[in-house]
Amino acid sequence: MTEIGTMQDLDALAAEITTAIESVSSLEALEAIRIDVLGKKGRVSLMMRELGGMDPEARKQAGQELNRLKDSIATAIELRQTLLGDAALNDRLAAEAVDVTLPSRPRTEARLHPLSRTIEEVVAIFAEMGFTVAEGPDIESDYYNFTALNIPEEHPARQEHDTFYLPPDAEGKRKVLRTHTSPVQVRTMEATEPPVRIIVPGRTYRSDHDATHSPMFHQCEGLVIADGIHMGHLKGCLIDFCRAFFGVDNLPVRFRPSYFPFTEPSAEVDIGCTRDGGGLKIGAGDDWLEILGSGMVNPRVLANCGYDPEKYQGFAFGMGIERIAMLKYGIPDLRTFYDSDLRWMRHYGFLPFDAPSVHAGLVGESS
Repeated sequence: MTEIGTMQDLDALAAEITTAIESVSSLEALEAIRIDVLGKKGRVSLMMRELGGMDPEARKQAGQELNRLKDSIATAIELRQTLLGDAALNDRLAAEAVDVTLPSRPRTEARLHPLSRTIEEVVAIFAEMGFTVAEGPDIESDYYNFTALNIPEEHPARQEHDTFYLPPDAEGKRKVLRTHTSPVQVRTMEATEPPVRIIVPGRTYRSDHDATHSPMFHQCEGLVIADGIHMGHLKGCLIDFCRAFFGVDNLPVRFRPSYFPFTEPSAEVDIGCTRDGGGLKIGAGDDWLEILGSGMVNPRVLANCGYDPEKYQGFAFGMGIERIAMLKYGIPDLRTFYDSDLRWMRHYGFLPFDAPSVHAGLVGESS
């Protein structure tokens, strides 16, 4: 121990290192001390290497002293490391503390728009009857929107006060924003051989705007073409639809003669209701409410689409999605559908995963 003592006073070294360890305030500084003292080129490690030049007896004594020094330093470092780690954890917990007595944040849920929900309900009902969904462009030619559907040149629907026309193209022809989804029926018949059984939900456009009309609104039209189709098929299909959609098993349904250029004969479809007490209730009553138009497809329309009207017959119908949604869910003003009011959506909207099904029920959770 005499030779080691001449190199360095171990007690003084131990006190120096211990003081340094106790004075550090970070784990990084503590690691620097450990490397300086106990690392491969650390002060104690270098002293351990000097043992090889001593005689056996001195080496034994000096080795014991250096090992005790090394162990005491390692113990001091470990203790300081634990204290600093606990302090760092406490500081972090204090910084990230949560006041559990505060009220929780309000939970917000997205809502499905009533129009989207209504379209899903209509599609679900007709899908059970074997209908498929067809789609087409919003911008249509005059032929598909009017001519192919037997709408004459002098018909008011062709006038600019009722229809949105686009600027003329290079050939001087003007396209229109479709005024109904019937052009999709024409396109389907041109591309498909009978039998045909489709519904066509989609956006339509007319120059009108008030509490019950919008320049952009939604329609759903249906078409059935096959051999032997008659008015009884039309009535049975629409009666079943009305009763399923409004959820009234014995809902009275009336077919009232009307006129549409693309159907012959044509009929407006009314459902029974009552207005007792100033409110509207759908079901048995002494009043009627018109909800959609229908009829047997005009033979001229069939011929325009390449079908033989002597062989094939069919029926068509159309309804306004906004109108039936307003009736079913008690929405008084059509314009509110497009106001983007979150309060209105929270009241009338539906849970997005509450998908409608004829078997599970069409009435979803709306609030």
